[in-house]
Amino acid sequence: MSTLADVADMLKAARTEARLSQEEIARRAGVARSTVARMETLAKGDMSVSALLRLLESAGYDLKLVKTGHQRTIEDILAEQRSGET
Repeated sequence: MSTLADVADMLKAARTEARLSQEEIARRAGVARSTVARMETLAKGDMSVSALLRLLESAGYDLKLVKTGHQRTIEDILAEQRSGET
């Protein structure tokens, strides 16, 4: 299971990979730059899920659920079931 610190690190990595500054991703997501900084460093020890989703989307990422020990997402499994794959 990922910790909140892992999520903060993943957020920063996503922003960095997208070559976005904290200011730019904040503008795109409609949040304050201080929110980005706080979430990347866990300054308050928690983070807003809605802000996290907007920031990840702004960096070109989606948040997906993956069952522990598996590589496929829930969406992958449902798509396979709809198409008749096993």
